[in-house]
Amino acid sequence: MTAFMAKWLFKVSQFDQRTFSWLNRRLQRLCRHQVVRWVSRSGDGYSYAVIALLIASLHGAESIPLITTLVVGFALEIPLFTLLKRLLKRQRPYQKNPHFNSIILAHDQFSFPSGHTTAAFLFAGIMSAFFPSWALLLFGWASAVGVSRVLLGVHYPGDIFAGATLGLGISWYALAVTG
Repeated sequence: MTAFMAKWLFKVSQFDQRTFSWLNRRLQRLCRHQVVRWVSRSGDGYSYAVIALLIASLHGAESIPLITTLVVGFALEIPLFTLLKRLLKRQRPYQKNPHFNSIILAHDQFSFPSGHTTAAFLFAGIMSAFFPSWALLLFGWASAVGVSRVLLGVHYPGDIFAGATLGLGISWYALAVTG
């Protein structure tokens, strides 16, 4: 890595940490609200399986292209974000700053990119292709999942941006290869 690139990454990381701290100080009451936890939990992996099963039961064989695209997308997403986390090894906010008390503790060790946000934007991207009239609601929800992860103290804003970008990229790829 060049000195320029290292310096640039350091500055981006500092900005990300300052933004995280600023948001958590300014929105402290909101951070502790139960709705924030619920929004975060709505991005847990089992939610996607439940929705896919519901769609399959309601639409039968017509849902096969959607279900296939979701399976392809999540089959790529899980190993990709896991690999990135293990390669980059970015500490979570509560690991980096021992004086910070997060609202929850994450299930895995590293924070970059946000797996919840990656999955939410992957799901929103694919579902929006099949149900375009729901796109605004789906992407609004995916964004709320990402924001909730920052408010709960387990991710930096940059983790959310990277997760959203990765999720969208995977959704476009899954749509291209299955469509």
